[in-house]
Amino acid sequence: MCILIDLISNPDRERLNFYNFKPMKKIISLATVCLAVAAMVGFTGCKPAKKQIGLQLYSVAQDMSNVEASIQKVAEAGYNVVETLGGDPGCFGMDPASFKALCDKYGISIISTHAAIGLDPNDEEGTMNKWRKLFEALNVMGAKYCVIPGYGLGSNLQELQGVCDYFNKVGKLAKEYGLLLGYHNHSHEYKEMEGQVIWEYMVEHTDPECVFFQMDVYWTTMGGKNPVDYLKKYPDRIKMLHIKDDMVIGDSGKVDFEAIFNQFYANGYKDFVVEQEMPRGPEGETDEARFARMWDGVTKSAAYLEAAPFVK
Repeated sequence: MCILIDLISNPDRERLNFYNFKPMKKIISLATVCLAVAAMVGFTGCKPAKKQIGLQLYSVAQDMSNVEASIQKVAEAGYNVVETLGGDPGCFGMDPASFKALCDKYGISIISTHAAIGLDPNDEEGTMNKWRKLFEALNVMGAKYCVIPGYGLGSNLQELQGVCDYFNKVGKLAKEYGLLLGYHNHSHEYKEMEGQVIWEYMVEHTDPECVFFQMDVYWTTMGGKNPVDYLKKYPDRIKMLHIKDDMVIGDSGKVDFEAIFNQFYANGYKDFVVEQEMPRGPEGETDEARFARMWDGVTKSAAYLEAAPFVK
């Protein structure tokens, strides 16, 4: 196949003689047919297509003072999708269009952001206008999701239901902008409130048409729950994953990533991003050393996922 690609790119007589082929027209025709067939089965050359591997930019936020240099490093580390953070809307001081153009330059798509806007009970319309401004920016950035990374959930089920109602309202607004509103868990959502697991209550008391859940598989595991069990129980509610470990993906052995990915794909979903936590370094660690450790970690995580046969 690589020979045929070479002939189409360079159909000169010397190359034809080198490959000991005869009539040029027949060779080019055969090569064209072979390339067409290859395209239909997903063959694009002598290398397989790169996987979609995302990074939550929280993972490298400590070293984003030079935004372009850091986005270039993200691409070089092996990522082609990012999730931003912050309600500004996560452009590190740049306007949304310029930030998107920068990511495009390095072959990176912006899939999502983490942002939370608290409800002001005295100015609900003002609150919703803040969400509208954020959603407009996400449209410019080409994002698909807007995820609430955490929220005050109250101390009883009545207060928790109020949060669910608020998420439903924001999610309904997000749909008007072509976006999906999600909620990201930590470990505390797996505690019980009045005899009910908080996260399960939230899943069961939010509108599936308006709210989805971004499961952080590490925090779910640390909360004493099995991510695969929840992926099976709520297959249509978990549309995105945060892939996380103690630091480098796969190093701790605490999370069964293969089983998680297999079930997630079986549910019909594929979007995920790596989020790296930074364990405390040695006493007196310099910024330079900490940043080097941080970038080394995200690079190794991307390499693990690229090599993993269970990641598509």
